[in-house]
Amino acid sequence: MSALVILAPGFEEIEGITVIDVLRRAEIETVTAGLAPGPITAARQTKHLADVLLSEVDPAREFEIVVLPGGAEGARHLAESPLVRDWLLRQRERGQWVAAICAAPTALLTHGWLKPEHKLVSHPSVQAQFSASQMQSNERVVVDGKLITSLAAGSAMEFAFTIVRCLRGPETVAKVNQGVRAVV
Repeated sequence: MSALVILAPGFEEIEGITVIDVLRRAEIETVTAGLAPGPITAARQTKHLADVLLSEVDPAREFEIVVLPGGAEGARHLAESPLVRDWLLRQRERGQWVAAICAAPTALLTHGWLKPEHKLVSHPSVQAQFSASQMQSNERVVVDGKLITSLAAGSAMEFAFTIVRCLRGPETVAKVNQGVRAVV
């Protein structure tokens, strides 16, 4: 199995690239899927090439996790995409993981993926969109069932290592961290 990281125009570079890097270091097959063809312009105007267009990913293919990097514009594109909605709903039906960082949890909200009892964290600029009972605003990364959420770009490394821990366990985190030396 593998990970699907969806790159929308305006995605936050640190949140997308850090996750891709750490997952690949953990030897988790990581497919990057773009919402737009060609180079995807990220939040800081850097350009990135996805492995494939999201529309070209076989819906029958199973991924252990679907990851949504944030960024205000990126999150807006994720929330507007019926393809993203379909992937999120498939993940739920299959009992697989979903992860969203920064403003990306708003796409989960828009697509009806979140349940009222889900606990999460997001970028402070969008926290008011979630109920007070859901928001864990004092946390940097929250795991609730098969949902992983994180605060912002500054927590991207913690977010990535939490994904690895949930998918492959603490031994893999320790192995990957030998080369990275992050605080995990």
